[in-house]
Amino acid sequence: MADGNDARVLVITPTYNEAENIESIVARLRAAVPSAHSLIMDDNSPDGTGEIADRMAAEDDHIHVVHRPGKQGLAAAYLAGFTWGLERGYDVLVEMDADGSHQPELLPDVLAALEHADMVKGSRWIRGGATDQSPVRELLSRAANIWVQAAMDLPVHDVTGGFNAFRAQILRAIDFDAIASKGYTFQVDMTRQVIEAGGTVAEVPIYFPDRTFGESKMSGSIIKEALGRTAVWGAQRRWNQFRRLFDKLS
Repeated sequence: MADGNDARVLVITPTYNEAENIESIVARLRAAVPSAHSLIMDDNSPDGTGEIADRMAAEDDHIHVVHRPGKQGLAAAYLAGFTWGLERGYDVLVEMDADGSHQPELLPDVLAALEHADMVKGSRWIRGGATDQSPVRELLSRAANIWVQAAMDLPVHDVTGGFNAFRAQILRAIDFDAIASKGYTFQVDMTRQVIEAGGTVAEVPIYFPDRTFGESKMSGSIIKEALGRTAVWGAQRRWNQFRRLFDKLS
């Protein structure tokens, strides 16, 4: 990775019906880290998000837009954004939601921590982190992290968090075609992929406000996918740990 301010940073923001949010979030990003580039991955939003993004890109050469043919999901958008950024030589790639829950003003702290890690997660559940989500949403999030820790034993407090930054070289060590997650389980999948590729994961505290405009993309099918996939990954991880231990003792 390039050192300090020489690193080329790409912030990837998937959008579907975020017309009320996209201008504000990108403007805040451009103010917080003026050297960073913004990549808006729009899934053919019927509310005009893509058209707004195109206008912004025409006015600012640090803003880029990829139009996808339809709603293909968060994971597909980020993986396509990673590929787009790696092909163009960016040193750091960042995941950031469009709804304002990932605050661009905290991105400098995330990038600073990346100097000593391969992946940095903005964390709600470490000292200094906080959220004002509804009690139900907060309970679901905490329960999900407890479940993942019990199932997979990953050394991360907020493994489901989506405000993440990666060094380009660790992303190049991951086989994107092997990632089958479609919903928010993608964040768990990327964390385990980084660790299994030999990378290090750091966490920095963030404040995570609930979205102000628009509707949450969380659903029962996403929760079901998360429970099933993490159980399988956990079993695989523990089996691999057992095999390594057995090989050492043999």
